[in-house]
Amino acid sequence: MLSYFLHITKQKFFTLHSSRSLSPTLLLIVFLVYAFFIFLICRYTSYKANDAAFYIGNRQSPWYVVAYGMIGASLSGVTFLSEPGWVGDTQFSYMMVVFGYVAGYAVIALILLPLYYRLHLTSIYTYLEQRFGNCAYKTGASFFILSRGAGAALRMFLTVYVLDIFVFGPLGIPFWLAASAFVLLTLLYTFKGGIRTIVWTDTLQTTFMLLSVAITIYLICKSLGWSFPEMFSNVRHSDYSTMIVTDWTDRRFFLKQFLSGIFITIAMTGLDQDMMQKNLSCRNLRDAQKNMFTFGWILVVVNSMFLLLGALLHFYAEANHIATIPSDSLFANVSIHYLGAFAGIVFLVGVVSAACSSADGALTALTTSFCIDIIGLEKRVLPAGRKLRIRYAAHFTFALLFLLLIIQFKQLNNKTMIDRFFTIAGYTYGPLLGLYSFGLLTGLKVRDRMVPIVAVISPFITCLLDSHSVQWFGGYRFGFELLIVNGLISFAGLWLCRKPPP
Repeated sequence: MLSYFLHITKQKFFTLHSSRSLSPTLLLIVFLVYAFFIFLICRYTSYKANDAAFYIGNRQSPWYVVAYGMIGASLSGVTFLSEPGWVGDTQFSYMMVVFGYVAGYAVIALILLPLYYRLHLTSIYTYLEQRFGNCAYKTGASFFILSRGAGAALRMFLTVYVLDIFVFGPLGIPFWLAASAFVLLTLLYTFKGGIRTIVWTDTLQTTFMLLSVAITIYLICKSLGWSFPEMFSNVRHSDYSTMIVTDWTDRRFFLKQFLSGIFITIAMTGLDQDMMQKNLSCRNLRDAQKNMFTFGWILVVVNSMFLLLGALLHFYAEANHIATIPSDSLFANVSIHYLGAFAGIVFLVGVVSAACSSADGALTALTTSFCIDIIGLEKRVLPAGRKLRIRYAAHFTFALLFLLLIIQFKQLNNKTMIDRFFTIAGYTYGPLLGLYSFGLLTGLKVRDRMVPIVAVISPFITCLLDSHSVQWFGGYRFGFELLIVNGLISFAGLWLCRKPPP
């Protein structure tokens, strides 16, 4: 997933040349116009914003706006760039994961959301305190901060890389300044309004992202001389449309893809403060549930668009003898170098929109979790102005941390190290899955002080199993279902640490 960007660094894969090359000044203007629209929304939505507006939008967000805006938040810049390229290797098998998402969103709507609303939670990790104790509470919040913070910083890094290559670099602006500009943009428009602002900026960003995909599909069809019926027919009758893989040892085996989709959604949406904070901003439980059910089916359509685009990009590459390795580069390469200036601008706006809609929610959710879960700001008896200054300081600190991580990733410039860091961050959702599953499925108590130990050990055991799965399990290779394994190990660890019944 990261190979494309690191390939650019080492090989100078993209060069701004030929008559189709875009002017960096023009791209900078496009970026500034985009930022201007974001700030217009920010100015309107942050008017008289208080802590309740920042954390949960005063619970006044229209559910359909939340559902639509969450598309951009769930599909980050990494997905925007990589999912079309996956089609060459995995065909449409990813759709089985997406169908699993739909079932996972149903679980969230029918089990988790009623729990969160019944307990009137602002941070979803408060449930762990009520169910197990303070150590479990702090552990859940800390693992969220670790995983979401690392993941968000990496996603921002990839987007800044694109901006650096096509906009800031050719203008002589150093990388650290480009990174500062992007982080500052995200900081400023979330600083005051928080969730109340993000719900509406995500709507704009999702629109731009989907338009960029739709326009690119149209331009490729036009270039290939295909009508839309011909496009669907050619894709349907090609190898790219293969959706169901029946080899149980394959990473893409349809059953484990589907089950993985369910648990990925439960863990990375239902147990993620970033995603749930938007749902908790809805007016009531019924609206939040409608949001979840609607969002699940919308995501099926959106991912179908990305996979369709991926097939078309590969058709286009074959017709024009374009190298597709690394596959992550295909979308950017075709848009920037082959489809003309308009397609390049559309691509740039799309990738920035996808990145912003992921980064803004992450920054706000991290601030919320730190203030409420880690330092207990809501429980402190402090003047309102003092609480506000603490929240501002936390928000600024996380933005600064993002900036430092982005610059550090640039210095690493090592695919293996960064991939490993991203993978480790992904493992940290397993303990959250185990904690919530144990809490909801059993009535048992645990030794609270043992919870952090279980949460730390389970990802390492999962990593060990993944590294030796071929030798230990007859050629079996883990895929997305590693999250399920991680959650089961955490569940088993909590079982071992259970308290005897009174």
